[in-house]
Amino acid sequence: MMSPKALEAALARFPRAEAAHIPTPLEALPNLSSELGLSLYVKRDDCTGVGFGGNKVRQLEYYFGAALAERADTVLITGAVQSNYVRTAAAMARRFGLDCHIQQEERVADVSDLYRSNGNVLLSRLLGAELHTYPEGEDEAGADAAVEAIAEDLRSNGRRPYVIPLGPGHAPLGALGYVAAAIELASQIAPMEPFDKLIVGSGSALTHVGLLVGLRALGLALPVHGVSVRRGAAAQSARVRQRVDDTTALLGLSLNVPDSDIEVSDHALAPGYGLVNAATLDAISRTARAEGLFLDPVYTGKVMAGLIALSERGDLARQRIVFWHTGGQPALFGYADQVTG
Repeated sequence: MMSPKALEAALARFPRAEAAHIPTPLEALPNLSSELGLSLYVKRDDCTGVGFGGNKVRQLEYYFGAALAERADTVLITGAVQSNYVRTAAAMARRFGLDCHIQQEERVADVSDLYRSNGNVLLSRLLGAELHTYPEGEDEAGADAAVEAIAEDLRSNGRRPYVIPLGPGHAPLGALGYVAAAIELASQIAPMEPFDKLIVGSGSALTHVGLLVGLRALGLALPVHGVSVRRGAAAQSARVRQRVDDTTALLGLSLNVPDSDIEVSDHALAPGYGLVNAATLDAISRTARAEGLFLDPVYTGKVMAGLIALSERGDLARQRIVFWHTGGQPALFGYADQVTG
């Protein structure tokens, strides 16, 4: 067990480009709580401030810290066409005076013209990012290699690029943002009645992993349940396991996070990443009408659908739950032809 100051000291070894509006609020959701028969709170990381906010701001503070330490003049990033990550990276780049190249991966099949032009794509273009394409959607190593090729071309022309990696095999700097967020959450819940579970989206897994590592380093046993939005539960659990180990090694922590601490469900995943299902549409509508809170179809809508599924199974009856809102609302406009009132 570490004190918050000791964990902050471990994080302070890594450069950080501070930009997020933090701490973000922890708010009760009384109407949904009544509907679901539990006590539900939301951690509002949709309010982190930069470029429409979201969880990626906390992650990118550490990547941009490294980029600025290396005196980069350009950042490069890869992600889905409607990626929140790339939109936030473009906004952060402008905040810190850097250019941005975005590689759009074809992760979602049979999309509309709206998907390709609105939402996060529109915002990235407004931010002046240069867009590239990559034809595959499930090839992280290939996508990273393609971005590195763009970076090499920039280097040959006298630029100083910094690549924000996608796949495992790279230092999980983004997870550090959520180790820090765990310290923030711990201070917020300390004076409150104990919570029974934290529920968060799990895709790249860095948000999920950072929270799990941070809470366990602080000696807090609060379960962290990841609702997978990218791959099946078994594959996602393996990814979380790997990234937990990578993150503890990066921080130099002597911390044992047992496999039993890695909770992942995939109740809301089908038919796949970025593809909308009825449960997700219902969760988006239900949350908006009950609480005036907007969720997105790719991440938070599926996480709320997963939470509702757990509740309907009786797994959360009368429990106190933190739902971690990771933002992503701009994607709603890219899915406007599928999301209706």
